[in-house]
Amino acid sequence: MTEKIEIMVAAHKIAPMPVASIYTPLQVGAALSSEHFPEYTWDDTGDNISIKNKQYNELTALYWARHNSQADIVGLVHYRRYFTFNRQKNLNTILSEAQLRDLLQHVDVIVPKKRHYWIESSESHYRHAHHGQSLDILREVIQTDYPDYNEAFEANMASTSAHMFNMLIMRRQLFNDYVDWLFDILDKVEHRLSPEVQNWSVYERRVYGFLSERLLDVWLTKHQIKYQEVPVVFMEHQNWLKKGTKFLARKFGFGRVQ
Repeated sequence: MTEKIEIMVAAHKIAPMPVASIYTPLQVGAALSSEHFPEYTWDDTGDNISIKNKQYNELTALYWARHNSQADIVGLVHYRRYFTFNRQKNLNTILSEAQLRDLLQHVDVIVPKKRHYWIESSESHYRHAHHGQSLDILREVIQTDYPDYNEAFEANMASTSAHMFNMLIMRRQLFNDYVDWLFDILDKVEHRLSPEVQNWSVYERRVYGFLSERLLDVWLTKHQIKYQEVPVVFMEHQNWLKKGTKFLARKFGFGRVQ
């Protein structure tokens, strides 16, 4: 029997979408929106955390997929970012069903190619970009509630590369295991951090989405899961000069996290 594939395309606005049946446009933060897009599935149906989208970002799509999708293979991409072996910004060249099925003959997990920081670790990059307090609490939760993951956590914090964007495709059992583990940790962090977050900027309140980007590799490392990296294409223009300038400013103390 052919395994059913469903890859959620997280979006908070109307955007061009893939036509392939394996992709499901999913409106994230639908519970907070005055408009529900009729062309999309909504993340405020069934068992959901849509109301938390401003803090969890695309993770509300991940949670929705865990509890509502019936697919055997489940994934998450973004309306601006897709897996592809073709660098063209064209929805017709993103990862196809045939390509995905071929990859999954050899591995159980698809992730983006790693982002390399070169001059600093994953931990120092996070601290220069976001509130370090959130990472401190995450470390405490790992040490207290998931001590078996501590070695993998510290190894990945010291690494100079990471799989980012919360993009992934997994077979159902692994997907369920990962998402349950992830949200249990984030829920514990949220309980300790929540009052403080209200004082942060709108951007920094997306803290749980930022933290989760550091946790995927911890889970993969701990369970020694074989994965396949696939390049990611950005559908919108990226101002790398501006991004690089902001990063250097934060690193050398000229940018302030709010």
